[in-house]
Amino acid sequence: MAAARLSGRQVVRPALEQVWSWLGEVPDPEIPVISLTDLGIIRDVAWEGETLVVTVTPTYSGCPATSVINLEIEKRLAEEGVTDLRLKRQLSPPWTTDWIAPAARNALKAYGIAPPIDGTAADGVLAGRIARLTGENAAVECPRCGSTQTEMVSRFGSTPCKAAYRCRDCLEPFDYFKCI
Repeated sequence: MAAARLSGRQVVRPALEQVWSWLGEVPDPEIPVISLTDLGIIRDVAWEGETLVVTVTPTYSGCPATSVINLEIEKRLAEEGVTDLRLKRQLSPPWTTDWIAPAARNALKAYGIAPPIDGTAADGVLAGRIARLTGENAAVECPRCGSTQTEMVSRFGSTPCKAAYRCRDCLEPFDYFKCI
């Protein structure tokens, strides 16, 4: 980590890899078992002169957790001495569930949330788009017992980015992280 004196104050300028590591420790406020980097909403980290710029793409433009996420980023980096920080909101391209890291998908499942089905996001693979266009529903696997005998109870779950499901085999309710 490089430090320099500027106008009588010490400026901390860590390597970008270190900043990514610190941001990887910041949990998502709604799903604390995954980090902001695992979720894929931290799009870029760069130095612009003496200012660290962190580019964030919210899961959707109206996400109620955005202000909390920004505060947690600022707090974590301030703990490491980064004081000249700018958060940049980037809405295009829009965030997609395809950006969720594979390890985060496993963490969601272990936490009791069914992860999004691969390839069913708007920019996912062709098979997922065909299924949506033809009305064929991809089977959502129960995170508790692994059954695909599940049904949607409500398009809206515990947060706007999740839907409420129920397993027909174990009868447990669970959230499904919607494909966006």
